[in-house]
Amino acid sequence: MQKKVVAKAILYISVIVIFFWCVFPFYWAFTSSIKPDRDLFKENPSLIPKRVTFINYVKVFSDRPFHVNIMNSAIVALATTFFSLLIGVMAGYAIARLKFPMKALVMSLILAVSMFPQVSILGSFFLILRFLHLINTYPGLILPYITLNLPLAVWILQSFFRELPIEIEEASLIDGCSRFRLLWSIVVPISSPGLVATGLLIFINSWNEFLFALTFMQKPRMYTIPVAVALFRGASQYEIPWGQLMAAAVIVTLPLVILVFVFQNKIIEGLSAGAVKG
Repeated sequence: MQKKVVAKAILYISVIVIFFWCVFPFYWAFTSSIKPDRDLFKENPSLIPKRVTFINYVKVFSDRPFHVNIMNSAIVALATTFFSLLIGVMAGYAIARLKFPMKALVMSLILAVSMFPQVSILGSFFLILRFLHLINTYPGLILPYITLNLPLAVWILQSFFRELPIEIEEASLIDGCSRFRLLWSIVVPISSPGLVATGLLIFINSWNEFLFALTFMQKPRMYTIPVAVALFRGASQYEIPWGQLMAAAVIVTLPLVILVFVFQNKIIEGLSAGAVKG
């Protein structure tokens, strides 16, 4: 009995320590964003702000076109998520349900593509996009992002579709339903947890991606959020506006937190179970 109590105590303490370890960076970013600049560089900074100001949030938008950077990231991330899911649903369902030659080879190739480091394909992408005159355009970033995220979508969705009760599909086919209509009218609606979980992962990947955005978007008005934040400068090129950086970090993180809270039930269903039970 005593051993169980000790084990539970260790477990709870470990959970609390891990929780604070994960949450503290976000807390520090928020408190730093509402401190005056002179309080950020004190020798012993306080955990709780003694003076509160929201001037850093105002300057993020007044001193630079940060609203444009947010719009750029939103357009690119939403378009990438939509097209990755659209193609991933059809490819994942075909792999999960249809029989065709060299299926194992196809899956191996998809897995191999997902394992390429970004820097190894950066030069090739740049040459292709420059030839197509897509540098500094939304399609010039969306297409590479789809390439990066599509293998993830196919792998997750095909494993999710395998867990669906095949009896529902067989009954629909017997009733004269085509494969295409079956997919979009029956399979996709009952697979919403998996689609939400996959879509959220793709959205987060696209929202946070830095290397491709830095390379393919070379005009300040086309910068996405990670690039814009990385290139924040103060009054001179040697000054780093830490308060504004922390404010931007809070603004960037907030949409992702809201999405997770809104879709948390779907995400848990999609990552743990899979689909409906037949």
